[in-house]
Amino acid sequence: MPVRVQQQDFDLSHEVAMLRADQPGIGAIVSFVGTVRDMNDGSSVAAMELEHYPGMTEKALEDIIVQAKARWPVCDALVIHRVGPLMPLDQIVLVAVTSPHRGEAFAACEFIIDYLKTDAPFWKKEQTPDGSRWVDARVSDDTALKKWQASQ
Repeated sequence: MPVRVQQQDFDLSHEVAMLRADQPGIGAIVSFVGTVRDMNDGSSVAAMELEHYPGMTEKALEDIIVQAKARWPVCDALVIHRVGPLMPLDQIVLVAVTSPHRGEAFAACEFIIDYLKTDAPFWKKEQTPDGSRWVDARVSDDTALKKWQASQ
């Protein structure tokens, strides 16, 4: 399954091994792992809670992978995104892409994470010394997305 939204952690080595199994045409595997930061917007973060809209979230992630495969010669792609309570340094997200060549694998992986950050229905709440707060969308995420829209 190319998309999983789950509470449990994931093992990068295992997931990459499964993604590349029985695919001799792969010349490159690129992966991105996002983690919980202990600082955000000038405040320490003690914990984070991630929520999502079941069904809609998985569909949005699948659509992003379909778009990446339409742009680059991707053999396969995987997105695992965690939800629920997380602590600093915990893994949040894995994006992995296989392709015949590294350039396309890097581009597709970056594209998927950029779209995931802006288009997938996830909500983050951080626990800080001043209480809990919802994490707003970042201008830098919108800027990253614009480079892909301009290159269409």
